[in-house]
Amino acid sequence: MINHNELVIENLTKTFYAGDRRINALEQINFKVKSGELINLIGPSGCGKSTLLRCIAGFEKPTEGRIKLNGQQIDAPGVERMMVFQSFDQLFPWFTVLENIMFALKVTKMADTTGKRKEIACAYLEMVGLAGFAGFYPHQLSGGMKQRVAIARALSVRPQLLLMDEPFGSLDAMTRLTLQEELIRIWEETKVTIIFVTHNIEEAIILGDRIVVLGSNPGRIKEVITNKLARPRSPESKEFN
Repeated sequence: MINHNELVIENLTKTFYAGDRRINALEQINFKVKSGELINLIGPSGCGKSTLLRCIAGFEKPTEGRIKLNGQQIDAPGVERMMVFQSFDQLFPWFTVLENIMFALKVTKMADTTGKRKEIACAYLEMVGLAGFAGFYPHQLSGGMKQRVAIARALSVRPQLLLMDEPFGSLDAMTRLTLQEELIRIWEETKVTIIFVTHNIEEAIILGDRIVVLGSNPGRIKEVITNKLARPRSPESKEFN
């Protein structure tokens, strides 16, 4: 029996063509994600992690197989699935921090008045620790602060699924660790389901309930590891090592 709070991926294959050459980026991917889980996708470069995330987001269509959320097949992007990218340039540079979040609320029709949009945007800026930066523009922020704004914007529309494509990959080690801790706090507070792509094994262990390991050429699931370490997790603990 299907739990309609699950994300279900069935027999997913994604093929690209380079001239006459057929490339299977992903082949026969099968797994389920329960509501409220934090899942990490990890594997070598080119194994299809980002492609899989884009298929779940609805930006790419599988060549074969299907993806369902709440029992409904995913065929296109939807507000119930929001994505945060690695790039620091995902914010609109002509909008302030507050306006970036308010714009997301406007285009998704999640709030019907300017006052309500501002109220919601301020609440999510408070959640990510940037309440004092509402009037700043993206070029005035550090990389870590930009990623916090991107997370706040994605969460403000109250998605069921937050997709994160190496969002901390370009940050220095100290900032990355801080944002990992912040993400866990936000996840525990919101109960949102998260699928998080990373190259970093330590990051996957810190964050994930389960770690999905992908192999390459073609991208297939090699192993799914249940992370039994208690939270909070520290790389310096004996259990971690």
